[in-house]
Amino acid sequence: MVTTPPDGRSGIDAALVQRLIATQFPQWGDLPVTPVAVDGWDNRTYRLGDRMTVRLPTAPGYVPAVDKENHWLPRLAPQLPVAVPPVLAKGVPGEGYPHPWSVRGWLPGETADRGRIDDMPRFAVQVAEFIVALQRCDTTGGPAAGQHSWYRGAPPAHYDDETRRCTAALRGRVDTGRATAVWDAALATEWCDAPVWFHGDIASGNLLVLDGGLTAVIDFGTSGVGDPACDLVIAWQLFSGESREAFRKAVGQDDGTWARARGWALWKSLLVLSECIDTDPQRAAVNRHVIAEVLADHDRHG
Repeated sequence: MVTTPPDGRSGIDAALVQRLIATQFPQWGDLPVTPVAVDGWDNRTYRLGDRMTVRLPTAPGYVPAVDKENHWLPRLAPQLPVAVPPVLAKGVPGEGYPHPWSVRGWLPGETADRGRIDDMPRFAVQVAEFIVALQRCDTTGGPAAGQHSWYRGAPPAHYDDETRRCTAALRGRVDTGRATAVWDAALATEWCDAPVWFHGDIASGNLLVLDGGLTAVIDFGTSGVGDPACDLVIAWQLFSGESREAFRKAVGQDDGTWARARGWALWKSLLVLSECIDTDPQRAAVNRHVIAEVLADHDRHG
């Protein structure tokens, strides 16, 4: 997630981070602490010197990700084709901040924007190769999809009531008949193979680009072991035309998984659109576009 929390939401600032570092990791206490250019909602991130970052959950619901990432990222990293955040240290509550937090190594690159990508079909294949490699990682002892992953990796039926409420609220403003058909198709399928690793939020803000190509994947807070359909949503959020077909071919997956992926994309875009349709025209337009692409894809492949 890449939206910036409103001021005061989390009570986290650079001064707090500086105090936490000075108290718990005095060997780094002289390094400057600066906010990153693009921050997240689940966590606040700060540069620590030139080679590290500090990552702090903004609310109790995001705390389980700290131990999950600290435990699993070093185990997954050697099996993946691009870099993931290196875990350097874990902090504890202090200085008035109530949650555990972490220190990571800095990864070079910028978030994936179309203007920073030299060859979009090639980039789509790189993203697909990452997803496939992640699915091949050993799942022994891995965290089963559930509350810690915000139910990514679980059946999309968890969000059935919410999706239908959003659909009803948007009646007359989007094609709710076709949207309902997409959602029903998603619920009619299930993941029948062995659970696999999923990232849970394969989105442009969590993909880093360097020299025009994929160099790293960050933010594994919603990762886990289960159904990988949620990792295909980027097909409609970032890719189109030739790049979408390149992604589809390289990532594989059966028709049912693609149906659930369309459901995941639809759920999120309906939810966001229902919240911003009358207040944020730019954000609304982005989500209208995703919905239209998902509906068209269902007509073509569903």
